Amino acid sequence: MISKMKTTTFTQINDRQWEEIAVKSLKGLPLEKIITKTLEDIDIKPLYTKENNHQQNSLHTIRKGIEKQDWTIAQTNYATDSATFMSELKDSLAKGNEAIVYDGTRPITWEEADLKELASLMQRYPIYAFDLQKEDKLVKAFDFVAADQKKEVQGAVTGVVRELVGFHLVRSLEAKTTCIHHEGADIVTELAVALAIAVEEAENYSSFNAFAHQFIIRFAVDTHFFMEMAKLRAFRALWQTLARAYGHEKTSRVPIYSETSLRTYSKLDPYVNLLRAGNEAFAAALGGTDVLTVHPHNILTDITPASIRYARNVQLVIKEETFIQYVLDPAGGSYFIDTLTNDLIEKAWALFQDIDNQGGYSSYVASGALEQRIAKVAAQRLEQVHHREKSLIGTNVYANITDEIHISKGAKQVEGRLSQAYEELRIYFAKQQPKVVLLTFGLLKDFKPRADFVTGYLSAAGLETISSPAFASVEEGRQWIMANDFDYGIICMPPKDTETMMSLFMEDLPKGKWLDVAGKYEETIMNQWVEAGISGFIYQGQNQLEKFTTIKNRWEEE
Repeated sequence: MISKMKTTTFTQINDRQWEEIAVKSLKGLPLEKIITKTLEDIDIKPLYTKENNHQQNSLHTIRKGIEKQDWTIAQTNYATDSATFMSELKDSLAKGNEAIVYDGTRPITWEEADLKELASLMQRYPIYAFDLQKEDKLVKAFDFVAADQKKEVQGAVTGVVRELVGFHLVRSLEAKTTCIHHEGADIVTELAVALAIAVEEAENYSSFNAFAHQFIIRFAVDTHFFMEMAKLRAFRALWQTLARAYGHEKTSRVPIYSETSLRTYSKLDPYVNLLRAGNEAFAAALGGTDVLTVHPHNILTDITPASIRYARNVQLVIKEETFIQYVLDPAGGSYFIDTLTNDLIEKAWALFQDIDNQGGYSSYVASGALEQRIAKVAAQRLEQVHHREKSLIGTNVYANITDEIHISKGAKQVEGRLSQAYEELRIYFAKQQPKVVLLTFGLLKDFKPRADFVTGYLSAAGLETISSPAFASVEEGRQWIMANDFDYGIICMPPKDTETMMSLFMEDLPKGKWLDVAGKYEETIMNQWVEAGISGFIYQGQNQLEKFTTIKNRWEEE
């Protein structure tokens, strides 16, 4: 048997033959049905092979940009006073954190003793302090570093701060793409904007290399696993292309600071954010990030010591279980990832050139072009969520009806998140909601799939449903509806019999009742039912948010 296995050969199949087989399996549907188009206008194909991989970027360029295998675990500190900050910092460093991270948008009051202790730690761990305000006293910690120790301090300090003289390894300039990311920007826009910001900042330096030594790029990493992985790899190649445009074949590499995307986080079923964080962190690590921050799963509601520990452990588990920190560019060599990387490079470079031709980053922003581009993509992204083409587990699908939203004073505020509209509906219906009844007709096995769908669908808005008895006939259902008190009913009939049964039901439609029908039908039939008194329909593919808004408005009128 083993000898036979060793000598067995298989016929070589090329791309054309595979496509023919695939088309047959689709039973008449075109091959395009299994191609997914991203918001970046990139086609995700079902198969990538050597034959269709037209690699244009150099793996050597990307790997040279990555330079080292490992990445730095950088856990943000959420303390509100300097004593707590230092206590929590030392604890996290002892338990796997590898950097000092400070969010300047949440400033704290510093005591001199704590600044001195911070200065001591800065000589052993890199510091990343972003978005500092002019009045923030954190920068005074640098005054407590001895002259001969300044060369030991590494990291980045950005914002409205004075020049840190002598700290040659502390970067002071950044391309912060996290803001446009949370507003809804696509990957091509993020990459192009990062390059445009770099070009604008570089104009203030005598050479591109001098500028590069002061520059750091910040990306938020979304749940689109392979695209986000390709994003970080694409930036490495784009950076080298930009350097060559300035006449530098060799230039200083720019570190990539990544963080998990809060655009994807939800206040609903927050433990799902742990899964999102794990997905995003792994994508960033595979993409070759230099520094990575994983936000706690409950950062939008109530940060706890446990959630901070979970966030740190996401990275520790990835390192301990995958060993990817020992591999330089682990995604390199995959036809799929390399093709995505190439596509992003081409599209981002074209957009960057367009921005440059319009006068550069500041002019592009001032003209409103960037805002318009982001708004267009953000609207498309929300459309995908509201039509449930994109799933937000625990929010627009598989929602936990018992979830309650409790927000503490220190919770992070992020506008434009994908789940925001659902959260607002859940808060509204938690205070008051209609009595919703599923009006079920026929045998359980026939109506249950529809009833379950409606229950899950409405739970995304926080609407709880109860079921009527299973009616053996249309007349029995009509009598029950007239005799019982409820606010809103959804008729759930066996799909193959719905139109026939509804024809009977419409002969004497119960008056004054708010009734919807589960399922989608021909437009003429739906219009007839609405004219007869049916309020609307619930079905897969409709705009879920619009439907919930209609229900909310109708309930307020009752």
